[in-house]
Amino acid sequence: MNKKERPAQQGLYRQEFEHENCGIGFVAHIKGKKSHSIIRQGLEVLENMTHRGAEGADKKTGDGAGLLMQVPRDFYLIQGYALPPAGQFGTGLIFLSQDSSDALRCREILLSIIKEEGVNLIGFREVPRNNSVIGEIARAAEPEIVQILLGADIHQDDLERKLYIIRKRAENIIRDSDIKQKSFFYLPSLSTKVLIYKGMLTSMQL
Repeated sequence: MNKKERPAQQGLYRQEFEHENCGIGFVAHIKGKKSHSIIRQGLEVLENMTHRGAEGADKKTGDGAGLLMQVPRDFYLIQGYALPPAGQFGTGLIFLSQDSSDALRCREILLSIIKEEGVNLIGFREVPRNNSVIGEIARAAEPEIVQILLGADIHQDDLERKLYIIRKRAENIIRDSDIKQKSFFYLPSLSTKVLIYKGMLTSMQL
């Protein structure tokens, strides 16, 4: 898009912030209000960016598609989880090896670090997913996915820092361990504010 084709400056839009990218869409409420309609619009944006994502030889394995959103506290409350007030709990997805012994060791290391950092484990949540639509390449590298919920009675910014430290410490310790399938262990996010769901998916699969 050349400068003449760009929209006129209006609202929060500035021509000087216009850049090319590899396929990112952004939908938000200007006052931070959460709603399911924002998620729906985000998925519509993703559907319109299929031309920006590469596919594997099986035509069903994407080079990566994901969604970042605000932590949906009410959603977990409806499901029966007892949670502290917003800002005093965090959550994230954990990618684990399909090998049960490797997955167990990774969990043990993570839980040990969580305890050392003075954060409380609220629980784990199984993540519903459907792998019947993904390609053979993606299925061969498909991790086990669980969600973790953590809490602490401290200021949100302090908890946010602790969650970051937990995530980085766990990834580093497991990477340097003798666990066979340690490359499967990954935390896309661990935060009081945002949640990331992603994988070797195409836009339409997500």
